[in-house]
Amino acid sequence: QVQLVESGGGLVQAGESLTLSCAVPGTILKIATMGWYRQAPGKQREMVATITPLGDPVFPDSIKGRFTISTDNVNNTVDLRMNNLKPEDTGVYYCNARYNIGTFRNFWGQGTQVTVSP
Repeated sequence: QVQLVESGGGLVQAGESLTLSCAVPGTILKIATMGWYRQAPGKQREMVATITPLGDPVFPDSIKGRFTISTDNVNNTVDLRMNNLKPEDTGVYYCNARYNIGTFRNFWGQGTQVTVSP
């Protein structure tokens, strides 16, 4: 079992910034596509950002230009920098690691709450 530990959530006002961090085992960081997902109350979990082991990021159109995702191979973290936050960004943010080396594996963190007030 791979343990992913998120941190950095909290309460901010609209327009402010926040950085989430996910601690990842170093061996996993080298091979996995890492991602951040979020789930608002009453809604399905949705992708916020992913980054491949080669460092290629992917964002949905609703996020592009506001969020960045990066990996820190020294501290073994995946960080999500969120700028110009909006109330609709409120939700529980989950870290995800997925890879396939013969067998597909998919792991989730426990989540961290982000609340953006108007």
